[in-house]
Amino acid sequence: MMEGTAGVSGRRHPDESLLDSPDALAEHDPGGMLRFTASAGAQVRESAALAAEANLSLLVDEGRPRAVVIAGIGTAGRTGDVLATVAGPRCPVPVIPHRSSGVPGWVGAADVVIAVSASGRSPEALAAAEAAHRRGARLVAVGAPDSQLQSVAERARAPFIPVPRRAPARASLWALTVPVLLAARTLGLVKVNEADLAETAARLDADADRCRPTAESFVNPAKSLALGLAGSIPIVWGSSPLATVAARRFGDTLSANARYPVVTGALGEAGRGRVGLLDGVFGGLVEGERDIFADPQETDPDATRLRLVLLRDGGLNADDDSDEPLAVEERRADAVQALAERRGVRCDVITAEGGSALERLASLMAVPDFASVYLALAHGLDPMAVPAITEMKELSNP
Repeated sequence: MMEGTAGVSGRRHPDESLLDSPDALAEHDPGGMLRFTASAGAQVRESAALAAEANLSLLVDEGRPRAVVIAGIGTAGRTGDVLATVAGPRCPVPVIPHRSSGVPGWVGAADVVIAVSASGRSPEALAAAEAAHRRGARLVAVGAPDSQLQSVAERARAPFIPVPRRAPARASLWALTVPVLLAARTLGLVKVNEADLAETAARLDADADRCRPTAESFVNPAKSLALGLAGSIPIVWGSSPLATVAARRFGDTLSANARYPVVTGALGEAGRGRVGLLDGVFGGLVEGERDIFADPQETDPDATRLRLVLLRDGGLNADDDSDEPLAVEERRADAVQALAERRGVRCDVITAEGGSALERLASLMAVPDFASVYLALAHGLDPMAVPAITEMKELSNP
């Protein structure tokens, strides 16, 4: 084990054998990040029950809003992306994630602001809630009970959905997302029924079982993905808007849990420029120098290579007038897989499953969430304790 200049401990090269030792995994995960990640299905069920107890009917009295702003940062901000993609292009009003303090200048009495903070004390969410109240916008707040955010909501006489903070924010995506979706459903903006929530929770439970620490690497999709990514520069692209949200989520967890640099985004955008990475010094150039007769598993540990992760949606276009967008996305995904193969860049593909947009999103997020934790553990990193995040907060706050 090495120790960095800031007291950061870990190892430069991963210990693959550690992933198949449940005892060693538990020792390196003292905060229980694997356990928190496995709670995603339970989070869906608990948050749905908590949202049902909140007085969301207050939102209906003034009719459909002009726009909905979801205010939050980090994982809380990602809930706005989930709402936007689940609502889809046919949503009758704009859904706008907002990751800065306050709210956009145009927000007023005709709009709804959903302020989200796992801790209930995020400066961005608090400032947004205060600004919404000041401007007469309808407010919904989601966060820890008995927090500053709850106090602001009470002063504004706005619905507050108390989400107990049982895990770090980055492991609480589903706990924060479900209340946002159900508030939007109350406003008539998104179709999420009880069966969708139940099936999504069941999907997350099933994937947690597949990815459990006692399942060995050759049958555990998250461990396999982690080992494939080890020592690489990951590129994660989503084939559709929904898959792109999952891709960006994987970027979040790879950076925070495993401390890996990662490129994420939409495959359509990548085709306008970033796909050129496959030709670069970490892609086709380094792969072209590899001995074609060498064992593909015995690579130079000092040669950093790209590893492509492609999240493919396959689409739910039942409500669309045409299947052409889906066909375009599918052709584009096939093309990038072919490009990677021609250049020797290894590619992992995760394909969405499920009958609703929410369940399909869950099917693209669950295994990558676990993989980010396993990759951290293989490097001897505690995925719970991120010294740079703590120091950043200390240095930033007065």
